[in-house]
Amino acid sequence: MHSPDAILWLSQLKNKDQYTAQHSLNVCVLSIVLGRHIGFSEINLNNVGLCGMMHDMGKMLVPLEILNKPGKLEPEEMAIMQSHTTLGYELLKSSLDMNPSAIETSLTHHERLDGKGYPRQLNDKKISHFTRIVTIADLYDAISSDRVYQKGRTHLETTKILVDLGGSHLDSMLVIKFIESIGIYPPGTFVELTNGAIALVIEIHENMRLRPKVLLLLDEDKNPVPEMVLDLSAMPEDSSGQLYTIKRIVRAEDYRIDASKYYQEGVLQKGFLLGAKH
Repeated sequence: MHSPDAILWLSQLKNKDQYTAQHSLNVCVLSIVLGRHIGFSEINLNNVGLCGMMHDMGKMLVPLEILNKPGKLEPEEMAIMQSHTTLGYELLKSSLDMNPSAIETSLTHHERLDGKGYPRQLNDKKISHFTRIVTIADLYDAISSDRVYQKGRTHLETTKILVDLGGSHLDSMLVIKFIESIGIYPPGTFVELTNGAIALVIEIHENMRLRPKVLLLLDEDKNPVPEMVLDLSAMPEDSSGQLYTIKRIVRAEDYRIDASKYYQEGVLQKGFLLGAKH
């Protein structure tokens, strides 16, 4: 409401590159979830969400052949890709009533606490709280997403990478809070239950994070079933009388499940926000 250009920029970004626009919305949601978990005020939640939504706006000016190149970027191509921070900064700075924090975050979200980031090699004392939050959300979504040049990692693999980057690249305390905020099995995660059934996590419970609400998709023989919601916190039992429990995280494509169908229906965003309110 206070940044009338924001939705216009996002619409233009979506016209340029669908993935980057969706990524920006995911980073917005994840940043708000972390902000809520650490006690941000409503104003700061609005601001950090806007920072997340606008952080990659400079990619609108990066050529698509570089943005979506399947192979490794050449040095000159990498320089163009990294310029999205300064391009985004200049773009948002010219925008009507854009929040100063969003302008700063577009420039600084690739800086590192050890001073080895870009574009200005800032040290930890010069990296804002909002930027630290958006950087974690940005990395989480980028690492866990499928792209033309990489296969997305599972939630557990991704959080391990974030933890390993704590201290040098990321704020270690905020990484821990981020993992706490989205849980071990966050909404949008596909899981195998102990009886072999496959389900999609749709909502987490603040006090029972290992027993979320799931949408049952395949039975124990991996055959499709009518979609049914199971609230694992209610301790339901399977047909053999055994307690339903999550065994492991799986990849949707390994079971020919179209994950995009559920993401398009808003499962990921709705689930994160519902879980954050508990």
